[in-house]
Amino acid sequence: MTRAEFAILGAGAIGSILAAHLARAGHSVIVIARGDRARALERDGLRIKGLADFAARVQVVTEPARLQAADTLIVAMKTHGTEAALERLRHVRLEAALSIQNGVLKNELLARTFGAERVLGALADTSGELLPSGEVLFTRNVNLPLGEPAGGISERARRIAGLIDQAGVRSTAVDNIVSMEWSKFTAWLGLMSMAVTMRSVSWRYLMDEDCARMLVRLVREVAAVARAQGIGLVEGATGMPLRTILEASEQDSIEAVRAAGEQMRSRAPDHRMSALQDLEAGRPLEVEETFGYAIRRAADLGLSLPLLEAFHHLVAGIDRIRRGSTS
Repeated sequence: MTRAEFAILGAGAIGSILAAHLARAGHSVIVIARGDRARALERDGLRIKGLADFAARVQVVTEPARLQAADTLIVAMKTHGTEAALERLRHVRLEAALSIQNGVLKNELLARTFGAERVLGALADTSGELLPSGEVLFTRNVNLPLGEPAGGISERARRIAGLIDQAGVRSTAVDNIVSMEWSKFTAWLGLMSMAVTMRSVSWRYLMDEDCARMLVRLVREVAAVARAQGIGLVEGATGMPLRTILEASEQDSIEAVRAAGEQMRSRAPDHRMSALQDLEAGRPLEVEETFGYAIRRAADLGLSLPLLEAFHHLVAGIDRIRRGSTS
């Protein structure tokens, strides 16, 4: 099969969750993977546990040249190496392409490769963890919003979101996807900073007053980049109380973050940021495509983000040391 309804680039936790659910629902799915993960999928299929418990078979493609066409391409790989990976898929005939990667650089890369008219914005308020056994632990299933970057709800966005939602991964078509993507990005950078430096399950640093203070200040710095571009930030794109963080006093914001931590302790006590999972597994962290992108945009806009710059260097150093690199 060289054509599929859904082609999914990346077979980590979220890519696997989506591929398995769509395949179980009867859709044709091709997963583009490589190395040990590709061999494991060919041998054992996709195995999901946690919020869902089932296995599904999909076609695995290790050579992107073999894929000729897909209705929808979903990019679910880590951000580093994305540009090169997409270049190898430039020949693929697509109706739509979307990325659920962290950050906001992703849509620019898709547009450069396939044309802006094929790009949908998207984000995943959904969590999972790829276990050493090859199984994927499905831990959170809140929403996968997607929509047209220019605004409005198109028929294709409604159709794709409907197929994903009917398959069992909650998804909705929205008319403000760019605001939602930037809203998640502002919170994600703060959460990622805390996860990598604290190295604990999420609720613990959310409930710690000093960690909550740093998170609030980081989120406010990144929010300034969005606002300088005329991008409004919205509540609901992340589990963080974003409106309170941006509008209330610092102390009230800290207490709101701690309350969010208390909710996470009761609802998802084992939740860990994917960045922490990568760090502990010795995988590269998403640094330049996220922290670096925000800082570069800030420089273009004449903004200074001293705290984010400090965490950028700290996280980059942690990444290098953990992987045994000195450069």
